[in-house]
Amino acid sequence: MPASSFNSSFIFTIWDKILRRSNNKIGCLVISNYFYCMKRMPVFLIHLICWTAFLAYSYGSYVADFKGFRSIAFSVSMTTVQIIQFYICFLWVYPNYLKQHKIPQLIGGMIVALLAFICLRYGIEEVFYPKFFGIRNYNPGTPLLYYFKDNVYWGTSYIVVAMAVYGVQHSFRTEITNKSLKNDVVKAELAFLKSQINPHFLYNTLNYVYSLAIPVSDKLADAVLKLSDLMRYTLSESATGFVQLVKEVDYVNNYIALFKMRFEPNFYIDFNINGVSEDQEIASLMLIPFVENAFKHGVVNEKDSPVRIKLRASTKMVVFEVSNKINRGQKDTSSGVGLLNIQRRLNLIYPDKHNLLVSNNENTYKTTLTIKW
Repeated sequence: MPASSFNSSFIFTIWDKILRRSNNKIGCLVISNYFYCMKRMPVFLIHLICWTAFLAYSYGSYVADFKGFRSIAFSVSMTTVQIIQFYICFLWVYPNYLKQHKIPQLIGGMIVALLAFICLRYGIEEVFYPKFFGIRNYNPGTPLLYYFKDNVYWGTSYIVVAMAVYGVQHSFRTEITNKSLKNDVVKAELAFLKSQINPHFLYNTLNYVYSLAIPVSDKLADAVLKLSDLMRYTLSESATGFVQLVKEVDYVNNYIALFKMRFEPNFYIDFNINGVSEDQEIASLMLIPFVENAFKHGVVNEKDSPVRIKLRASTKMVVFEVSNKINRGQKDTSSGVGLLNIQRRLNLIYPDKHNLLVSNNENTYKTTLTIKW
């Protein structure tokens, strides 16, 4: 059963049965406090408080009404092995195997936890205590089969307790994660809506500026036209999420051309393309942030150290490399898409199908993006 399938009624039913077996009156209060505190305290502190409350109740009666060393010794041994068994399940078995496709491993882990309980209890009560204190829990000569059966009964409680507690913790964590994702979705939707300026207004405005620029300067008119192409690609062709790789390359070329107008004649770019075809697709605007980063923080006006851009595509993958000499002068402080945002997009769009390498030798900055189709 997946941990996410736990619900409150299921958990409280389990606890009711366990507490009836152990006749533990404080248990309901402890588990209720655990549920209440899950959202408000670190897990370690919650466990510490709950175990403190449980042990205080369990051993408070011994302080108030001393029942003899023998009774205390066997209570301590039982509690010790139960706590160890609890954390074997809570920290190892359930986090690793409480999944639909790992049911055999889950059963095996629970058996290991049960055997650990039996062996530890036997070692403490039937080996350690007789040797050092002269007391034992079971009569000498007790058949091992009887001992095993009896301890299966006592050893199952905390396996179930650990499952219930782990289920509660997992459910709260899932709830927090889902809430965070919902907030991210709302923020992303608001940002998207804010960015949806009417494209027709932009196009008409740029066309008007273009018409004004033609008599003044062909270079200015060409720059306005390229800017219009960039905005059209961003607002229109990126809406579906994926575009032809050739169109993404055209966008990069237009971006480079627009930058070249700004810095020419001292603008040096080495852009090599190999293997690109019209049947290849890529997430839109996936390549441009690397080029933008190189232009913003790199040196573009040295002939001997041009910004080098390489794009190699095949039927199985695309490799995009951008390297630039690091500009030690004043940096461009304008906003841009950082590598963290790029990495997040890659994780969402190409999970387990991408590799992003970043190298910096204090002189040259290089990024290599590999995407498998």
